[in-house]
Amino acid sequence: MSPKLRVTQVRSAIDRPKDQKSTIRALGLHRIRHSVVKEDRPEIRGMIAKVQHLVRVEDVGE
Repeated sequence: MSPKLRVTQVRSAIDRPKDQKSTIRALGLHRIRHSVVKEDRPEIRGMIAKVQHLVRVEDVGE
């Protein structure tokens, strides 16, 4: 089993650049306080880094 990350949107994507909006959608987030669990992979880490000011990330046990 690979480690997991819980990604929670904490700020709005309104008035953000289009690439940040699309990254939020690609992560599967739809509204503030919505959370998704993703595998801890370099691709996901890169997406999180791009929108780090809009999300909160927590490690989740397996």
